[in-house]
Amino acid sequence: MTQRDYYEILGISRDATDDEIKKAYRKLAMQYHPDRNTGDSGAEEKFKEASEAYEVLRDAQKRQRYNAYGHAGVSSSGFGAGGGGIDFDLSDALRTFMSEGIFGDFFGMGNKGGGRGSQRQQGSDLKVRVALTLEEVARGVTKKIKLKKLLRCDECEGTGARSGSSPATCNHCSGTGEVRNVSRSIFGQFINVSTCPHCNGEGQIVKDACRKCKGGGRVKDDTTLTVDIPAGVSTGNYLTVRNEGNAGPNGGPPGDCIILIEEKQHKNFERHGDDILYDLPLSFPQATLGDTVEVPTLEGRAALEISPATQSGKILRMRGKGVSKLNGHGNGDQLVRILVWTPTKLSSYERDLLKKLAKAENIRPPQYAKSILDKIKDAFTH
Repeated sequence: MTQRDYYEILGISRDATDDEIKKAYRKLAMQYHPDRNTGDSGAEEKFKEASEAYEVLRDAQKRQRYNAYGHAGVSSSGFGAGGGGIDFDLSDALRTFMSEGIFGDFFGMGNKGGGRGSQRQQGSDLKVRVALTLEEVARGVTKKIKLKKLLRCDECEGTGARSGSSPATCNHCSGTGEVRNVSRSIFGQFINVSTCPHCNGEGQIVKDACRKCKGGGRVKDDTTLTVDIPAGVSTGNYLTVRNEGNAGPNGGPPGDCIILIEEKQHKNFERHGDDILYDLPLSFPQATLGDTVEVPTLEGRAALEISPATQSGKILRMRGKGVSKLNGHGNGDQLVRILVWTPTKLSSYERDLLKKLAKAENIRPPQYAKSILDKIKDAFTH
């Protein structure tokens, strides 16, 4: 059975922050919690599904493996193995639900700490496409990737304030980053919470701005990121490098760098999973009489034995000459497809030879071979 994408289950994007992941799970958990849906097996399954997705995406290492390799990366049978996801049961989900403080937080009984201003905003993620040759994909490669990103200002250490000064607490929101408007109606009291327009939710205001970053706490610069790309990846795979994205505003933590793998087309080989396919043209005499030929491989040229009477379209297998498997357990094979080549230009001498050869009985395909009756007639006429 095909498993649903964890991001789709929680209804979030692939670059969702930890807070967004928790908020999405909290909403689904409250909606489908077994205590609220007694006897509803469908709700229980949705609760378990959402909890399984949350268990993976809230863990940085599990999320990185999932982003890169999908469900295989977090399989209970080991990294890169096939099969169905992480080990999971309902009791684990309920323990997570309670231990995370999600129930209390939902009803306003969780942490009473500061507002948004007490938590620095995380920087945005960077997305980079990396094109790899088949040789690099086959054995893995270390790549140095040039990035242009926002770095924390070293002059003000990300605060945005001039050296020797510091940001001041926003008087409008008292440092919470939020403003609350209370309204009353016949139905009771309503509280509307919104981002403070004076400090943009930061809880602080820079009055004496840093000269280098102009008060933003960040500067744009070029950096180089070294990434180890494992063997066996393919187009569409993601690698997530934590904390290598843009620095957060006003000293906030950096985002991540998401590396999207693209595979270049190879001039000789066609990839099929862990196997590679090579088309080998042979002359009619080579295919008929057999031969030893050299063929290209990902590691150089290698000898290949051609048996006599080899038919066009036959596939020969060179064991272990393909792409390394993503889980590290062995290599695929190189498949060599035989194509008997037909010459396009002939001399008169070559043409005469072929005409004589064409009359030979064993040269013609089986559908043109003489019947037994034809052979008897020939015996009486010669």
